Amino acid sequence: MNFTGTNAHGLLKKHGIFLSDTTISALFDQNPDRFREFSCSLGDIIFDYSKNLIDRKARGFLIKIAEQLDLKSKISDMFLGVKMNFTEGRAVLHTALRAEDAESIKVEGRNIMPSIRDTFDDLFRFAEGVRSGTYLGAAKRRILDVVNIGIGGSHLGPMMALEALRPYETPLVNFHFVSNVDGTDIADTLKKLDPETTLFIVASKTFTTGETMANAAVARSWLVSKLGASAVERHFCAVSSDARLATDFGIARDHVFSFGDYVGGRYSMWGPVGLPVMIAVGERNFRALLHGAYIADDHFRRADFKDNIPVLMALVSLYNCNFLGVGAEAILPYDHYLRYLPMYLQQLVMESNGKSVDSTGRRVKYQTSPVIFGDEGTNSQHSFYQLLHQGSQKILCDFIVPVFSHNEQGGQHEKLIANAVAQSAALMRGKSEEEALAELKGAKIPAEKIMRLLPFKTFEGNRPSNTFLIKKITPETLGTLLALYEHKTFVEGVLWDINSFDQMGVELGKQLAGKVEADLAGPGVGAHDSSTAGLIDIIKELRKI
Repeated sequence: MNFTGTNAHGLLKKHGIFLSDTTISALFDQNPDRFREFSCSLGDIIFDYSKNLIDRKARGFLIKIAEQLDLKSKISDMFLGVKMNFTEGRAVLHTALRAEDAESIKVEGRNIMPSIRDTFDDLFRFAEGVRSGTYLGAAKRRILDVVNIGIGGSHLGPMMALEALRPYETPLVNFHFVSNVDGTDIADTLKKLDPETTLFIVASKTFTTGETMANAAVARSWLVSKLGASAVERHFCAVSSDARLATDFGIARDHVFSFGDYVGGRYSMWGPVGLPVMIAVGERNFRALLHGAYIADDHFRRADFKDNIPVLMALVSLYNCNFLGVGAEAILPYDHYLRYLPMYLQQLVMESNGKSVDSTGRRVKYQTSPVIFGDEGTNSQHSFYQLLHQGSQKILCDFIVPVFSHNEQGGQHEKLIANAVAQSAALMRGKSEEEALAELKGAKIPAEKIMRLLPFKTFEGNRPSNTFLIKKITPETLGTLLALYEHKTFVEGVLWDINSFDQMGVELGKQLAGKVEADLAGPGVGAHDSSTAGLIDIIKELRKI
């Protein structure tokens, strides 16, 4: 069953008609204590959802929807290893990678915790060797550059986390991320490197991912041409579940770090895929990242829904998306180190919940995943905020605001915070015709020009937003924030009755690409629509293939 099949859905729909005659600002006028009632905290993070068109009754109906869908038991099932990924028959246990108090979590009757702990021991030992300089390349020189070759979750997760934790990294190692099958990506990276001091991490669960293996092959050829084939063992490691393919590539068996099918790609940064982050920040800081995620996991499992941050995040999103017609969400981190977070959450949310059939295989009749986009503040204020304030569609905004910066520069962080807080207020309040008129008159603009400008100076406001106020971006607070978004995504999948853990839609384009590639390399053109066939013909002619 999905949210539309609950009794609470009908009650909320009726109540929504009542709310449509009011505004978020008016809700604040009616309830001076609204901020306290519509915000909650977890450690050093405050989640404020008071700037949404939700009152106590609406929140109550939303929580009832979650209860009537038996969300509590579904949360428990996920943590216990039930096969929540029902299309692929897999458990969903990325949470086991940060399960501090679990002695036993079973998959197919096997306790996976000893294996997880052994893998972490191996990872931290290897990472510390690279980080400290005791691990040497084939020429007996320390590693100065680490290149992560992966795509999707094997790229976005570690790249985002490493950048977010830049203040904690070792200054002696440089990090590079290669993902695109466009040869420019790997070529530009290799130009900067010395093969004697470079380590490549090939991150591919199956060790067959097309883009990753194409880039890995180029990197291997480059290294072998400089140092010989025997150097591969000292300059390559793999994050993969297929040790045979990795060792066939030339990678030493003890440099292959694996993880189980119960960890999906976009949730994999917490384990071996996080190896670049482990090298960068060290064991203590990476364990703090895991601990932060564990704090969110424990909160998600135990907190009442009225105080449960990821549940509330999902319910607010559901209300905006499915009751108010808000089709997009903007992720707006006001911290330069978090600039890759919007890209990371794009994959997490849209690959998870970009589905149009429910758990029974029937096509849904409601919107599922919103479009996720965003950028860092204040850069984004000079980019797409015009649409946020005066565009024809409303967008739910998540402002992510650290109270303290790692780089306090003469009042600049106060300016940054001021912009974030002011933008959320402006989206809510807008600017009425009366306010705009008074402003124009105050500027002594001629009357005829005032009336012409007035529509352009008016902002309707009543645009929703959430604010995450974070004391400081640390390994722990980052881990908590990321896990909150993971759990929000899971809850949305429950509300929409879809599988948030497969990604069948990723495969079709790849399958067709193989056919097109064969046609580009061969003498003729296979069976295609006329547009595709025409494009192939022109490309072959231009490239003289």
